[in-house]
Amino acid sequence: MTKGTPSMGLRNKHSHIICRRCGKQSFHARHGVCSSCGFGKSAKIRGYSWTKKAADN
Repeated sequence: MTKGTPSMGLRNKHSHIICRRCGKQSFHARHGVCSSCGFGKSAKIRGYSWTKKAADN
């Protein structure tokens, strides 16, 4: 199979579906974990310090 236009028509699978906790399309259907909020992995909302901006002091 070639790498160009004909193979673009086969790209119809969805690995991520809508998360029922955060509402984003970040829930991995096969793994059962949301990459945005961490639903399915932890009861706490997923968050990292590197995602937050530094406070201007």
